[in-house]
Amino acid sequence: MPDILHDFPIDAPPDDVFDAVSTAEGLDEWWTLSSCGTAREGEIFELDFGPGYRWRARVSHCRPGESFELEMVEALPDWMGTKVRFELEPAVGGGTQLRFAHVGWREASEHFRISSFCWAMYLRIMRRNIEQGETVAYERRLEV
Repeated sequence: MPDILHDFPIDAPPDDVFDAVSTAEGLDEWWTLSSCGTAREGEIFELDFGPGYRWRARVSHCRPGESFELEMVEALPDWMGTKVRFELEPAVGGGTQLRFAHVGWREASEHFRISSFCWAMYLRIMRRNIEQGETVAYERRLEV
C-alpha cells in the first residue's frame, strides 16, 4: 500500500502544534472549511470541505503534545479507512519535528497523487499559521 509521508520542523512548541492538528479551531485555520470534534480516542470529528465533501473521522489515537490520528469513516471511497497521523517530537534547539503520514491507501491512484500534493500545500499553510499567525482564506489555500 502506498503512503503519503512528510517530515518537517515547526518553530513552535509541540503543544501548539498538537492544538493545530487536533482541535476544530486549529484544523479550520489550515485544512477544513469547518469542523467539530474532540481530541479523545473513539470520538468523531465532522470535517466539512464544502458541498458534497462533508466527511467524518474517528480519533484512533491521541496522546496530547505527542501524537494524533484520525481514521476516515465517511469520505470518498479511496479515503475510507485511511489514517491521517501527526507525530510530534521536540526538535533539537527548540520547536517541533512533525512526522506526518496519510496511510492505508489501496493504490497509488490519481486521487492519491492529488492528495499527496494537497497535503504538502496544506501542511505548509499550517506551519505558516503556527509560526507567523498567517491566515489564508479557505478558497485560496491551494493557490498560495
